Parts: sequence; C-alpha cells; structure tokens
Amino acid sequence: MSVAHDPHYGPWTIEQVLALEEDRGQRRELMGEALLMSPAPGTKHQRASSRLWSLLDAAVQAAGAPAEVLEAVNVTLPDGLFIPDIVVVEAAAAAEDPITYDADAVLLVVEIVSPSSSGRRTDRLLKPPYYAEAGIEHLWRLELEPVPALVVSELEDGRYVERLVAEAGLDTAVVAPFPLKVDPGALVSPRR
Repeated sequence: MSVAHDPHYGPWTIEQVLALEEDRGQRRELMGEALLMSPAPGTKHQRASSRLWSLLDAAVQAAGAPAEVLEAVNVTLPDGLFIPDIVVVEAAAAAEDPITYDADAVLLVVEIVSPSSSGRRTDRLLKPPYYAEAGIEHLWRLELEPVPALVVSELEDGRYVERLVAEAGLDTAVVAPFPLKVDPGALVSPRR
C-alpha cells in the first residue's frame, strides 16, 4: 500500500513542524530552519528520564516552587523548536496547557545524551548555545555512556558554565534550581 504525501525539503518553520502529524516513533525538532528527527528513546534513556523527573518533581514540591516538571514538550527558542527530555516550567505557563512553551517560561532543561554519534553531538554541542541564547538559566546533561554522570550547568555571561558533575555511585547534592540528591547510576540501573 502506498501513502501519498507532500514532500517538504525545507527550509522549515516552527508552524510547519507543529503541523506535522504526531508520531510517537520519533521526535521532530527545528534548529534554525533545519528539521532534526531522532528515534524514540530506548529503555535506559526512558528509565533515566522517568526517575529524574520523579526526583525533580519531589524537589519542586519540597521547595514550594510555582513550577511544574514535564517530559518531552515543545520549547520554542529564538531560532528553533526543541523537545528537551525534561523541562521545569513556570506553573502559570503550564496551567494554560499550551502546545509549546516559550523559553521565557522555562527554568531548567535536561538533555539525556543520545547514544548515536550525531545525537551526542547535538545534545552536547549544538543545543546548549540555542538554550543559552534563549536565556534558559539552568541546563543539565545526563550522560549515559560510558558511565552515568549528570553535568549541572548554569548560564553565565551568555554561555553555560559547569557547576558540578554528579558521578555514578555517589549521592551528590545539587542546589539549583531546586535542592536534591542524585546518583546518576541509580537513574539507569534495572530493578531486580
């Protein structure tokens, strides 16, 4: 069976990307005018995302912060549309139940580094400058390979500066934007 479709080769706009039919098998992001597509994350990635979401949600509640922790939502930037693995957004913005969140409402983005070489390059090198340009104060990067590690960065003078690296096997205290303790190894280890 063949399916007719209208091929579009670019350049892309945020509106065109959002108009695409939903596809749970892949993420579609926009970097400048280039469409980025990546497959749905694997088990280790999903396990880490779920557990880190839970830790962040508990930390937000304990701090009494007017914020909400969400997974895989559209974030519009001055020059793109990304779907971070986890975001913490202002509660007022989440109450509106939007399709996209403006970067101004985002307090923290978390990227879980993809295992492919292009995914690693995108998560480590390409996305951070876009988040920085948008003024998102906190960026966390969870490395899964070769050993789980959480890199905690804050925006300073228009770029991200690493504040700490939490290593697998150690409970590490993170203070901003919400205090919590995390062991990156526990985020990915299978339950027995």
